[in-house]
Amino acid sequence: MTEEEVIERLKAKFSVEGYIQRKRRVWIFLKEKRNLLNLCKFLREISFFHLSAISTTDWVKEGTYEVAYHLWSYKIKLLLTIKVRIDRDFPEIDSVCSIWGESAQIHERESAELFGVKFVGNPDLSPLFLEGWSGPPPFRKDFDWRDYVRERFYSRENEREVVYYD
Repeated sequence: MTEEEVIERLKAKFSVEGYIQRKRRVWIFLKEKRNLLNLCKFLREISFFHLSAISTTDWVKEGTYEVAYHLWSYKIKLLLTIKVRIDRDFPEIDSVCSIWGESAQIHERESAELFGVKFVGNPDLSPLFLEGWSGPPPFRKDFDWRDYVRERFYSRENEREVVYYD
């Protein structure tokens, strides 16, 4: 199956846009997040068995997150990325753990912790990296880590630390 054939099969069945990013590299833009699980199940059926990664991009000015699923087919030797936008103020999307198991689960935990994305159906969204973290999701573009560190670890009254407030 060629890159063009993959795109055409997906367009015929789902509300997607797609293009060839380069040889053996296809990007698919899913228009409606509610179709994510059906799209992923179909892709697995046509040989996309390997979920390489799930990544999240914060488009703060647009008020969205873009969640990207990077899939590999050993059969047709093609890397396919599904991109879907979700509301930044209500960042919720279905978990793909039922399709790709633990490889999905660990990536979803990471995005949940660092961006605040809720993956509905993921049985374990416990923190991976930030033990005892009480602040907002630190990878959000509107998170000011300098202010966070200043408020949490420095004091204006300490003459050696006052420089951090200027």
